[in-house]
Amino acid sequence: MTQRILISTGGSGGHVVPATILYEHLRDQFYVCMSIDNRGMKFLNKNKYNLKVFNITPISKNILFLPFKFFLIIYLIIKSIFFLKKRKIDTLISTGGYMSLPLCMASKILNIKIILFEPNIVLGRSNKFFIKSCEKIFCYSDKIINFPNKYSSKIAVIPALLRKKFYNVKKADGINKSINLLIIGGSQGAKIFDTLIKTTIIKLSKKLNLKIYQQANLTNFENLKKFYEDNNINYELFDFNEDVPNLMSRSNICITRAGASTLAELVFLNIPFVAIPLPTSKDNHQYENAFFYNKIGCNWILNQNEINDESMANKLVNIIDNKDEYLVKKINMKNFSYQNTWNNINQKIISVINENRTS
Repeated sequence: MTQRILISTGGSGGHVVPATILYEHLRDQFYVCMSIDNRGMKFLNKNKYNLKVFNITPISKNILFLPFKFFLIIYLIIKSIFFLKKRKIDTLISTGGYMSLPLCMASKILNIKIILFEPNIVLGRSNKFFIKSCEKIFCYSDKIINFPNKYSSKIAVIPALLRKKFYNVKKADGINKSINLLIIGGSQGAKIFDTLIKTTIIKLSKKLNLKIYQQANLTNFENLKKFYEDNNINYELFDFNEDVPNLMSRSNICITRAGASTLAELVFLNIPFVAIPLPTSKDNHQYENAFFYNKIGCNWILNQNEINDESMANKLVNIIDNKDEYLVKKINMKNFSYQNTWNNINQKIISVINENRTS
């Protein structure tokens, strides 16, 4: 009998993109559907997936709204119970976040197998809440910060999840006469990359043969376009949903936030990067993500609160001038990601799904 799997996701691209990858890995062997909230809908093509919208908003810090939120969660848990029973779900895979809470609670009540996914080097709060109840948790490392030692046997280490198209693009070239600088702010964007880095780019454009590939959204697209055209800088703007793998493969250095998915993609394509972790990320997980790759010699890390126009420009010029260090980072990336193949990950995921399967 075909096992029936629900993947629960929503919120940011950091949750939704891995969910779509898991969906692609499992769809040929199992019945798979996906639940998502309204915020997460913009990060996928809704026509490609068997979707159900379960919308839940963040719990308000205003004490006056707590009773309403409490009853809303109870309602969503009950709704989730009926949904899981109607779909006859055998296994729930949660990609974390508060939007998965009702379905995880309902699965626990119904004794449905729960599998968690944690792409960050710091255990997320939702995943930590359900770690006792889950069968396994997919991670990119067995050294996860804040992970309870007594549940360490539940960790199933897999190579980083990448969209299938990443395996079909050419790996990035090294620095030569041209510098192709990629700037990525993550699915939520990063205003600092639209302001602080502008002066740096102008300085670099006067010294180097420079082309910019920058992620933009509707709020900053026109301003960035005007900036690049006014300063006669070669550029290409793209949004979160475009063909990012091919854009990445044309780049040879990157400035980025430190979301787990983006860093994994850069490492796989052998693009050394300057990480500027989001200072307000929960439990400082973006810094820990960047530091994980820094320890194996793949990147540079800058503290957002300590950089300015001059230090940013000096850092990039130093990287470009010091080609030996740059090449070492590319080699380290290649050595780290050589086991990351679609088939290798597919086998590991399916093996975990089939563990302790009940008929």
